[in-house]
Amino acid sequence: MITVAIIEDEPAVRKEIAYLIQQETNTELVGWADSVHKAIKLLEEKQPDVILMDIQLKDGTAFDLLKKLNPIPQNIIFITAFNHFAIKAIKYGALDYLLKPIDEVELHEALERYRRRRENNPQWMQQLSLAQNSIQIGELPESIVLNSINNTRIVSVSDIVYCKGDGPYTFFFLSNGDKELISRPLKYYEELLPAPHFLRTHQSYLVNQQYISGINRSEYIVLKNKEEIPISTRRKNAILTQLFSKK
Repeated sequence: MITVAIIEDEPAVRKEIAYLIQQETNTELVGWADSVHKAIKLLEEKQPDVILMDIQLKDGTAFDLLKKLNPIPQNIIFITAFNHFAIKAIKYGALDYLLKPIDEVELHEALERYRRRRENNPQWMQQLSLAQNSIQIGELPESIVLNSINNTRIVSVSDIVYCKGDGPYTFFFLSNGDKELISRPLKYYEELLPAPHFLRTHQSYLVNQQYISGINRSEYIVLKNKEEIPISTRRKNAILTQLFSKK
């Protein structure tokens, strides 16, 4: 049996989540709150196994709430709208989240992940801080969290040489020669690593512009390490414009 608390200030969303939780086996809803003030009391009293928490509450944000809890819980699934300003920040920090309207299958899968979790994440505070800082600065952060098959790693954006997509997976090639395999498609990271910092040169490649040394016959981008990255025909003009417009 796992216990769940809902921190959400929209009554309709809160009602829908409560209904979905009731459909889950071995899952108990122990309470809800619609503000930072009420949430603190609820979480301290109930100590739920899982917290479903909206980013924006009527008297503050989820991060305002977390600052007032000691210790800060790791069992959080954030809730946000697709067009909310915080969605990219959550992705930068590789935090668990659900999009409104809440999908029954996605909620079930999120709860199952917490059932399987056995150990604390030693990098949780760094992930949370990264997401919060991304919201505050409103631009490309200095670091991004990569949840690979084997570990969770915080990587400096400037150390990413290029990304290579392979269906539902993305390979990250780093400046120190490391390679990380992440179970997210390249499009997911194209939204997080946007132009002009990164160039989508090909359906399968996203390249950090600071590692580009030149162009080979307008067919390949040449990196400083001498690797060649293909340029798709339909992207060629746009890429050449981006690379040489300032020259």
